[in-house]
Amino acid sequence: MGQAETDHWLEKVYRAPDRAALQAHYDIWAESYDADLQQVGYLHVPVMTGLVARHVTDKNAQILDAGAGTGGLGEVLAILGYTGLTGLDMSEGMLARARARGCYAALTQGVLGEPLAFADAAFDAIISTGTFTSGHAPASAFDELVRVLKPGGLLMFTVATSVWEAQGFAAKIRALMDADLLAEQEITPLYRPMPFSPTESGLTTWARAYRRTG
Repeated sequence: MGQAETDHWLEKVYRAPDRAALQAHYDIWAESYDADLQQVGYLHVPVMTGLVARHVTDKNAQILDAGAGTGGLGEVLAILGYTGLTGLDMSEGMLARARARGCYAALTQGVLGEPLAFADAAFDAIISTGTFTSGHAPASAFDELVRVLKPGGLLMFTVATSVWEAQGFAAKIRALMDADLLAEQEITPLYRPMPFSPTESGLTTWARAYRRTG
């Protein structure tokens, strides 16, 4: 149990050989996911909550939580008064946990990097934490996220420094900015999202905010 158990699951999801295995791991991990992340001091939720509170002032804004997991971030945002939350995740096990929280107006199963079942310009803001990291959502996912974001809307996400350049995220974001589809709003200082993890404490991340301009 404790930090060692969390690291066991982190190793499984980071090294999953394919999407089916990744989904299966998350389905099983969903039962202890929240408690396990607390053991390693998981910081993505408070960091993203701060960004949302600073940049999204309309509490009725339609917000997509892309990679919602068990809904921990959605629950905090709901406590702060945000009412228009939609959750998206690939794992039915995770979505079941999110559904039980009762904080999302809608929950949808879907995979970042594949076509999403949302209309163009459906959301005022999109948030994503912990999904742009090793073995998870690809850089190509940003094409669909930009498509479903309203002009003037905010795209806010965390991304591991280990994959930012190596897996094409930096190039994709630069391309979207060059195409006048995104404009940079804020980039946090680097932080360690799991500072108490015996094996992952050295992992560093930014949270980044961009506005849809095109």
